[in-house]
Amino acid sequence: MAEMKYYELIKNPGMVALTDIPILDYHDFREQTIAIMKKESCHCVNYFIRQNTDHVDFYIIIANDSSHKVFVYSHRQKAEIKSLESITQECFQLHVFEREIYENTGIVFENHPWLKPVRYPFDRYDKAFKLSDYPFYRIDSEEIHEVGVGPIHAGIIEPGHFRFQCYGEKVLHLEIQLGYQHRGIENLFIKKNSLLQRCVISESVAGDTTIGHGLAFAQLAETLAESEWNEKLECERIIALEMERMAVHIGDIAALCGDVAYQIGQVSCEALRTIVINTMQDWCGNRFGKGLIRPGGTNYTLGNKILSFIAERLEEVHRRFLEVADMIFDDSGILARFENTGTISAKQVYLSGGVGMVARTSGTCRDIRESHPFQAYKEVKYKPVILDQGDVYARALLRKIEFELSFSVINELITRIEHLSDNLSFKPDYEMNFKPDMLCISLVEGWRGEICHVAVTDHEGKIEIYKIKDPSLHNWHVLALAVREQEISDFPVCNKSFNLSYCGNDL
Repeated sequence: MAEMKYYELIKNPGMVALTDIPILDYHDFREQTIAIMKKESCHCVNYFIRQNTDHVDFYIIIANDSSHKVFVYSHRQKAEIKSLESITQECFQLHVFEREIYENTGIVFENHPWLKPVRYPFDRYDKAFKLSDYPFYRIDSEEIHEVGVGPIHAGIIEPGHFRFQCYGEKVLHLEIQLGYQHRGIENLFIKKNSLLQRCVISESVAGDTTIGHGLAFAQLAETLAESEWNEKLECERIIALEMERMAVHIGDIAALCGDVAYQIGQVSCEALRTIVINTMQDWCGNRFGKGLIRPGGTNYTLGNKILSFIAERLEEVHRRFLEVADMIFDDSGILARFENTGTISAKQVYLSGGVGMVARTSGTCRDIRESHPFQAYKEVKYKPVILDQGDVYARALLRKIEFELSFSVINELITRIEHLSDNLSFKPDYEMNFKPDMLCISLVEGWRGEICHVAVTDHEGKIEIYKIKDPSLHNWHVLALAVREQEISDFPVCNKSFNLSYCGNDL
């Protein structure tokens, strides 16, 4: 097609009136999506439908990392039409979005290579879809055997099932099946009218990303209400976000050490993680930051005393962690287990739509903090670190590097707060009124990667549709690719190097 038709958003978060979103017929919608997605700088941040009485609206949101813009456009069709040509054939990263639409509406995407249910939600289109009947991929051979793991795990972990096809010890194929929890998180954002209730729900999307998802919702609400906030609040929010990143990265390195029986590294990192999350508790009363991020303001503003306390504690953690990290990454036994294990390529990341650390350790620069800056990142000159090995070693090493980057960002923001002339604090505003007939997009770079929250409001300004995308939605498929041709005994360390969210996928 000759002319591209889409609405450009240049701010994050941003919103657009529904009447300003171009509506394309499906042929042009499909061709335009394929043309845009051929550019490696572009990736789909969300794709969903809005069902009306007599028609269905398809909304697609694509981020361009090089132009720092977000494209929004749509397709409308009659409700009785239940078949469309799949886009996944040409743009594989859309596979999970088309599967979700199929599961929820019954619209069949013809020639889709993998049209299977994603979550088995309670309100799925066809209740005959049963979790026990999930159509796993199989290899018919007397020499191939299957290994099933979960959904009940030996440790304290969320439910998920892994089905391996193995030749001896070698993994030929892994299929990951989630969808056990049926939480209905997105529907709760619609049913709950209280803004405070929605804040609490956002903090529970993925429990280890309380700040990330809480911030995605807060800035979305503020944008829909055309509310303003000051520079100090922006700085405080990013300090919290980077503290969350530091804590999880240290904890993940501890878990990786545990998987390769390096106990001194495990217990040392666990102790240091505890200091970070206890510092968060000293700040807001909760180790994971619940209650800290609220629309319009905060109940836990950073005064000079708590600022100095945070700076001192993180300085101690930084010093001690680097000593432990040097031991870990100088140990030949650990490197032997990490290097060339679970390797993924930049092409696999691009085709799968991989985000966050998974992308940045495979030569792909995908980081919302740089490409679509939000909050204080609009002023902080942040530059992501990109590695290209794509293996467990790279994913472990990037955690160490990003820990140091987070420490640097926090120190910069603490200094900025100390020198602000306008150091006023605002209390949360739970009485916000949202603009009617709008589509609002909020992107946040959580510790796993790109978080996307989207809301559509009706004629009265009430939330009609709420869509969430946790980075795990894309990265679970990348994990399945990473273990191919690996020994099945390497799966635990490979899995830990991704540390994906079950509940973040199982909304």
